[in-house]
Amino acid sequence: MMNVASRRVLSVASRRVTTSRQFSALLEVTEEYPGIPSLSPQAAKASKASVSTLPSGLIVVTEDACTTSTVTMTYPKAGSGSEMLGEEGAALINKCLAFNSGSGLSTILINRTIENEGATPFASADRSGATLGYTVEPENAIGLVPLLALDCTFEKWDVRDAKALAGYQISEANKSAEIVLTEQIFSAAYGASSPMGRPFYCNDAGTYEIASFRSRGYGLNGAILAATGVKDHAAFCTEVDALTAEAPKGDGSPSPTATYLGGEARLSAPSMGYAHVALAFEAKVSSAMRNVIKQCLTLVGKNAGVSAFETSGLVGVYAGAPSEGVGAIDAALTETLTAELTPEIIAIAKAIAKADATFALDCGSKGLAAAMTAAVLENGSFTDAATVAKAYDTIAEKDVTAAVAAMLKSTPSLAAVGDIGVVPYQGTFASRF
Repeated sequence: MMNVASRRVLSVASRRVTTSRQFSALLEVTEEYPGIPSLSPQAAKASKASVSTLPSGLIVVTEDACTTSTVTMTYPKAGSGSEMLGEEGAALINKCLAFNSGSGLSTILINRTIENEGATPFASADRSGATLGYTVEPENAIGLVPLLALDCTFEKWDVRDAKALAGYQISEANKSAEIVLTEQIFSAAYGASSPMGRPFYCNDAGTYEIASFRSRGYGLNGAILAATGVKDHAAFCTEVDALTAEAPKGDGSPSPTATYLGGEARLSAPSMGYAHVALAFEAKVSSAMRNVIKQCLTLVGKNAGVSAFETSGLVGVYAGAPSEGVGAIDAALTETLTAELTPEIIAIAKAIAKADATFALDCGSKGLAAAMTAAVLENGSFTDAATVAKAYDTIAEKDVTAAVAAMLKSTPSLAAVGDIGVVPYQGTFASRF
């Protein structure tokens, strides 16, 4: 049955101007030559963000300066780290069900509505959550919001197609050594049988498990709606509250907490002729500190072919080499992690990390929406670029060295893929720190 929000989507999406306009109507009387710079341009202004929590538990964060609008709905409990036993693959398949039949609307109608509004839809998911969104002109931003919170009906043809798409994505992921190594490092860090350690790229779940997972993970309570290019935050929140009144609310339970273990995951494939090795540690610090540590390790290890990575709760280093050079990988990783971090290295790392974080706010409305969502997830709020920059400015040299020392005291997690016969085992690495 079609609910009020669904009817609103159709009415908004069906607005079309059918009458033709004369050329003279396209010009203002004060604009003699269209397209030339304005004689009295408005001064550029800094972006201003606002955050509110609706009665449904949905957190809404908007900013008012973008010329295009990206609207995203992030569900923190819809990642594979929230899957229960028997639900392996439910996160990936539900991501593939994005913008499919639900709330009285068919898949064809939903996607035609999005196309008619000139929007570009997208969906993503990982271990920590799932995000649905679209980029569109600001005047069309609000009308498509209900499509981000559909009550999925799991039509058999939609589930069939979603599982097929998930299967294709799994086959493509298995062709990438980097993705396989990522799966292995999570398995090593959190345990192969834990939700966070099990593979994300999996499609074993049946329709019942897919629906059960969605009922827990895709609710408004605790979700984050981010929108750029919104001039009136209060009016936007009022309309969002009305449009999502009949959307699934969820159970309001907190996201599961992953327990770091530290261990080893090895996948031997000598025929690859190459080895990929990653070594990670638990990092209970802010995202800004993780970014700074990552840049420090990257600067230290770049001459040895070592790069660094960070994700929620983890910081680590990675190196790869052809079969004849595999023996040098363990020394390169160890030396990178144990090298002294000089004041110069820390200063450069802070500058690079700060630049990356602030640039992410200025590389389009989609990147800004993602940054706002990440800030709300971590801190409960988002203000502006100056606040983001301040988070890096307040990090002192002693804070970085202390964070690295604490990180190296945790049990290391080792992941190795490829021709890894001479790569030491995790216990050997652990004895070096």
